[in-house]
Amino acid sequence: MEFQRPANFAVETVETNDKTMFDDDGREKRTGTLVTASAHIITAVIGSGVLSLAWAIAQLGWIAGVTALILFSMITLYTSSLLTNFYRFPEPNSGKRNYTYMQAVESYLGGFKYKLCGVFQYGNLVGTSIGYTITTALSVGAIIQSNCHHKHGKAAKCSASTELSIVIFGILQILLSQIPNFHKLSGLSILAAAMSFTYSIIGVCLAITKIATGEANPKTSLTGVEVGVDVTSQQKIWRSFQALGNIAFAYAYSQVLIDIQDTLKSSPPENVVMKKATAVGVFVTTAFYMLCGILGYIAFGNDAPGNFLAGFGYFEPAWIVDFANACIVVHLLGAYQVFAQPVYRKMEDWSKEKWPESDFVVKEYSIGIPCLGTCNFNGFRAVWRTLYVILTCTLAIILPFFNDILGLLGAFVFWPLTVYFPLEMHIAQNKIPKYSRRWVGLNLLSGSCLIVSLLAAGGSIQGIITALKTYRPFKSVA
Repeated sequence: MEFQRPANFAVETVETNDKTMFDDDGREKRTGTLVTASAHIITAVIGSGVLSLAWAIAQLGWIAGVTALILFSMITLYTSSLLTNFYRFPEPNSGKRNYTYMQAVESYLGGFKYKLCGVFQYGNLVGTSIGYTITTALSVGAIIQSNCHHKHGKAAKCSASTELSIVIFGILQILLSQIPNFHKLSGLSILAAAMSFTYSIIGVCLAITKIATGEANPKTSLTGVEVGVDVTSQQKIWRSFQALGNIAFAYAYSQVLIDIQDTLKSSPPENVVMKKATAVGVFVTTAFYMLCGILGYIAFGNDAPGNFLAGFGYFEPAWIVDFANACIVVHLLGAYQVFAQPVYRKMEDWSKEKWPESDFVVKEYSIGIPCLGTCNFNGFRAVWRTLYVILTCTLAIILPFFNDILGLLGAFVFWPLTVYFPLEMHIAQNKIPKYSRRWVGLNLLSGSCLIVSLLAAGGSIQGIITALKTYRPFKSVA
C-alpha cells in the first residue's frame, strides 16, 4: 500500500509529466461521450418518479394529467438546453469551466444567488437520496410480501421490515460511495439505465396484460378521482397539487446536469454534446412516462396505487413482478450515487481548502484489490461518505411517505433549479434588456412555474402532516 499527497487537489492520481492524461484545467482527462452522458441523465430522471405517474394522472384526470406531463417535459427540455451553455464562462464554448451548478450561478449571477442556489440544490440532493432510499425499501418489501402471499394465500398477514431493507441498502451504498467521483460512475450508470428500461417495460407489459384481460374494468374519467365517490372535495384539491409535485419530481435532474457535463470530452464542445444528451434523455423518459402513466391509469383507473408496480402484487407468474422490483433496486443503487456524488464532492473540496496540510483529508492511498486492480483510498472520504449514507437512511426510516416525499421534492426543485436560475443566467449571458418582450416572456414562464411549485409543495406538506397523525416510526410495514 502506497500513498501520495496530490499537488493539485483536483487531480487524485500519481504525478506525471504526460500532459495527455490531463485536461486544460489540470484535472484528469475527461472521457465522457454522448452515450455516457445520456446514460447518466436517464439514470437520474427515470427513477422512483415513474412509479407514481399512474397515481398522479388518476388524481388529475385525462385532460390535466396528460397535459401536465407534456408541459413539464417541454419546460425541462427548454431550460436544460439553456443550462448546458453555462458550463463555461463567459462564453458557452470557451472560458473557465464551472464544475458545478452553484459555480455556474456564481459566475453569471453573483454571490447572493450563489448561496441561495446552494440551499435549493444541496437540500434537494439530500432529499432525493432519502426518496430513493424509501423507494428501494418499498420495492424490497414488495418482493417479500409478494412471495409471502403466494405461499400462504392472499388472506395471510404478511409484513416486510422497512428498516431491514434500508439498512441493507445503506451498507451497499457505503461500499459504492467509495467510488471517488462522477467520472468513475459511467459503468454503474449504464447498468442502472438498463434496469430503468427493464422495469418500465415490464410495468407497461403488465398494464397491457391487465387491460387485455378486462378482469376489473376500472373506471377512468376526464377529471380523475371523483369528489363524493373516491375522495372529499378537500382531498381532491390537495391530491391534485401533490400530483403536480410528483410529475415535477419525475423530471428533476437539472441540479446534476453541470456535474454530468463535466465528465464530457473537450471536443466536440461540451455544450453541443450535452444538448444532444439532454434531448435524448428527455424524449426517452417522456415516452416511458407516457406509457407507464397512461397505461397504468387505464389498468387501475381511479384506484391507481401510489407505486405503479405495487398494483400487480398478485400477478402470475409472481417472479415477473419480483424481477421488476429487483430491477428498481439495482437502478436506484446507481441513481443514489448520481445524486450523492455532487454532495460528496462539495464537502471534500471544501475540506481540502480548509485543511490542506491534513493527511487525513488530503492523502490518497493506493490499494491493490484482487480482480479489480488498484483503487485510491482516502480517510476523510471514507468517513464522511459513510456518515452521509447513515444520515439519509435514518431519515428514510423516520419518514417513509412515498408520494408525499416525492411531491415535496419535486416542488422544492422544479421552480428554482429547473426554471428560475437557468432563465436568469440566460438573461444575464445574452444581456436581454429589462422589460423587453423576451424578458417579459421569460419572467412570465418563471412566475407561472413558481405558482405550480407552491401549490405542489402545499399539497405534499398537507399529505405528510396527515400521514404523521397515524404513522409510528421504526415499525414494520404490512
